[in-house]
Amino acid sequence: MSEFTAELIGTMLLILLGGSVNANTSLKATYGNSSGWIVTSLGWGFSVYVGVAVAGPFSGAHLNPAVSIGLATAGKFAWSSVWLFVSAQMIGAMLGAFLVWFNFRTHFDATSDKGTKLGIFCTGPAIKNMFTNLINEATGTFVLVFVVLYFTQPEFSADGIENGKIGLGSLGALPVALLVVVIGLGLGGTTGYAINPARDLGPRIVHTIMPIKDKGDSNWGYAWIPIAGPIAGGVLAALLAGLLA
Repeated sequence: MSEFTAELIGTMLLILLGGSVNANTSLKATYGNSSGWIVTSLGWGFSVYVGVAVAGPFSGAHLNPAVSIGLATAGKFAWSSVWLFVSAQMIGAMLGAFLVWFNFRTHFDATSDKGTKLGIFCTGPAIKNMFTNLINEATGTFVLVFVVLYFTQPEFSADGIENGKIGLGSLGALPVALLVVVIGLGLGGTTGYAINPARDLGPRIVHTIMPIKDKGDSNWGYAWIPIAGPIAGGVLAALLAGLLA
């Protein structure tokens, strides 16, 4: 699998499963309706696990433009590859969001609240304050990228054994998933914690173009916050990690 394909499929799975968690907990007449924020945070965390487990062996599983840009800023990823990864992430996010709508379209039709429908696709602030909301997104993404930069792989060595290797396989994705869960449980209640420009922008575009019944507007006036905030947070995390190295 190519890096482009891995990033596309990994991000698609992330958004398909994460967006489905939103739909299942929010849309009318689903079995998961009103399950609450804890279920949502856990669902998004393990959606990240699935995406990282699939894409990790092939691309490193960035699945997030803020991660790609942060790693490039830290000198751990080539700037020339950033556009390729970000393109794949955006396409994957849009495909995942489309699949969420397609699978839950009867529940979208049954739900009357326009804000609930929009919230399945993209984030919005619990209390609108653009400066604070920007800081919220930057802080959450700072934690994500900073901790990711300090993740270590298990090592194995023994006398008389050369080139011995040991690994966690798909379990290597678990620390990333747990990190996303704790960010959601802690910092996520302010803005819905996009912490990923593709996760917010791709689905917001799908909300705009798809024929969703009585959907309302896509709140494009807020859309720059979950783009600029995560990128700023990722870059700051990379710079601080570099200073501490």
